[in-house]
Order: sequence, then structure tokens, then C-alpha cells
Amino acid sequence: MDSYSATLLRMPQLRSEVETQPDKFRMLTGERPTGPLHLGHLFGSILERVSLQNRGVETFIVLADYQVITDRDTSANVKNNVREAIMDYVSAGIDPTQTTIFTHSAVPALNQLLLPFLSLVSDSELRRNPTVKSELAASERPLSGLLLTYPVHQAADILFCKGNLVPVGKDNLPHVEITRTIARRFNERYGGVFREPEAMLTQTPELPGLDGRKMSKSYGNAIALGMSADETAAVIRKTQTDSQRQITFAPERRPGVSALLATAAVCTGAEPEDIASEVGESGAGALKSLATEAVNEYLADHRARRRELESDPTTVDRILADGNERANVIADATLAEVRAAMGMDY
Repeated sequence: MDSYSATLLRMPQLRSEVETQPDKFRMLTGERPTGPLHLGHLFGSILERVSLQNRGVETFIVLADYQVITDRDTSANVKNNVREAIMDYVSAGIDPTQTTIFTHSAVPALNQLLLPFLSLVSDSELRRNPTVKSELAASERPLSGLLLTYPVHQAADILFCKGNLVPVGKDNLPHVEITRTIARRFNERYGGVFREPEAMLTQTPELPGLDGRKMSKSYGNAIALGMSADETAAVIRKTQTDSQRQITFAPERRPGVSALLATAAVCTGAEPEDIASEVGESGAGALKSLATEAVNEYLADHRARRRELESDPTTVDRILADGNERANVIADATLAEVRAAMGMDY
């Protein structure tokens, strides 16, 4: 049985355990601060984090600033992107008194775990990782050492806090698998220090961008959470549709129309096919108006909370400072355990 099938088989029992015994779990999740968070982030991961946090699962969110430079030549705007992400997390329901929000660069002990962890994996294992393989195939320049070791850095993210629950989509399952491998090999070589984390497959389908492709800042097809209502209307108005007046949900044949239907659907809780029937022969203009209203209504409270944070930047500074402090305490303790297990606690 492959790892995906085995994980899928485990999901009902794992979700039941999370529901009934949330204090057994410590969850690590996060993203690279490469740009504004958008609706895809909200529905794809942030709302599930909020749900798990509210059930009582101890939660850590890493803003992986060091990983920004794995595949790009600049760290420009990272500081602003980190602040923007924190505002969106809190506006969406993340409680910084329950959830530790931190950045890579502020936790030296976490990054020190890379050294012993790198000794536990081979070059060929790293190159088989889907993220590394796809980047190597797509890029015309040599693979950087940082990108090659990207899966090990993610393992350090998870294991520094003894995380044992990692929400991921199917495509990111290999990252959890290599983390489990590193934890197991370290324990076999030096003694039991780490728990092998489990992947929890996210249940939310990927929300397409407004052109039908994956929602991404680089494609210019995303609705950023920090947009105003007018900016949202302008982005939706520019969405390329087609000349057919009858609105139907057909993602392959009508990507723009179908993306608008999918966006309106996640914001209203309706099915895209039902929204298509509602719009009927009123055409793309009516669909765009409906989608704009749905998004703006859904994000109204989020935006109101975000404006409060924008007017009080010291709150964001305090949230990050507190999160970094908590993460450092935990990382220092874990690194001390690792050194002791390796006989390097001088």
C-alpha cells in the first residue's frame, strides 16, 4: 500500500482522535511569506487551522522567511508580507494566545537542527522529493543547496516543537513522509527524542484562480484578503469569460466562468451548479456582480478586523515578538535534547 492510500485509510480514526482528544496533538503548519494571502489560502488552510485551534489542538504557524530564498534571488517585501499574513491570520480567527506564530529567521536553534538532520538523508532521497523534482525540471539554473535541502528544513520546522500533526494536501504528503523518516532514523541512531508526525489530509478542494488556473499572486488571478471591496470588484470585473449568455459550470471548457462560480460557491455555501442555474441566461455581467457581492459580504467582518490591526501596528509587532519568544524556548530545549542524545552536550 502506498503512503497516500495508507494515510487516506487512517484519516477517519485520526480525525476522531483529534475530535475527542485534541490535547494529544501539537500541530505545525505555515507558509512562505512571498506575497499577500488570498482566498485560496483562507479556504484551503487557514480556516482549518482556526477549527483545530478552537478544538484545543496546540498550534504553531511558521512564516518561513528563510525559505523565500529557496527559489528566488531576493528577500524584498518579506517583512511586510510577514506582517500582512499575521493580520490576516488574526482577522480569520487565529488566536495568538493559543497559537504560536513565528518566523524562521528569529529561531536559530530550529535552523541548527538542519545539520544533524542532513546526515540522516541521502542526496537521491532529496532529489526524489516532488517539490525539488518539479523545481529542477522547471528551472533553467542550477539547483541551489537550499532548495535541495528544502524537505529537511521542513522536517526541522515540524520536529523542533515535537509536532505530531501536519495538515497537508496530497501533493505535500511526501514532505511529511521524509520528516517521519528523519525522526525514525534519528531515534534509531541516537535514542528516542522525536515523535513521528502524522499527516492530516485537508478536506477542502483547491479553489481556482479567476482564470481557472491555480490561485496565485504570480498569475495575477487571486483575490487577496487585504483587498478593499472596490479592489475586489475591479479584479472580478477583469475576469475573462466568454460570449455565451447561458451560465454553466464546466471547468474544462469555461475556466473563467467556472472559477467565478466556484468563488461564489465557497463564499455562500451553495453548489456552483446551483448558482449557475440561478444566473441562467443573465450572462457573465450578472455572474460577476453576484460573485463580487458574495466575496465582499463574506469578507466584510475579516476586513473590519483587519482595519483595526492596520490602525494599531504595535499589536502585530507584539504578536510576532511573543510567538518568536515562545518558539525559541521550545527550540532551545529540543536542540539541547538533540545534543545530549548525540553526546555533544559540552
